[in-house]
Amino acid sequence: MPQSYSALWVHMIWSTKNREPILIPSLRIEVFKVIKTIADDFEIYLDCINGVEDHVHLLVRLRTDQSVADVVKTIKGNSWEHFKNDPKTYVSWQDGFAAFSVSPANLKRVRNYIYNQEKHHRNKTFSEELKDIKEDIKLKSN
Repeated sequence: MPQSYSALWVHMIWSTKNREPILIPSLRIEVFKVIKTIADDFEIYLDCINGVEDHVHLLVRLRTDQSVADVVKTIKGNSWEHFKNDPKTYVSWQDGFAAFSVSPANLKRVRNYIYNQEKHHRNKTFSEELKDIKEDIKLKSN
């Protein structure tokens, strides 16, 4: 086969170091811009991004030569490098991440979920959110 094709969509989530609520709206906008630039520079297809004070969500489509771990490492590492020397915008990420495969049929639902992060977190913590996502996946796989 001379060409390869993939439709591998992944919902990625990671938090700030110690889940510190440092991503105030103005810094969050800057972080998202930096992440989008990194994605472009490394040919990572970033469909959407959003988050709240202590974590971010991304919807990424992987190429055939990309792995989830490599994409996360590239984005987290390069974004940390970008901000590390400015104490006003210093952003450090927690080790680890969550990644969930997304079927093409569920892309719209996941995009809406990511775009509405502020609404979701009015009454729910990051830990509760991850637990709910895992439960939702478990229920749908049965």
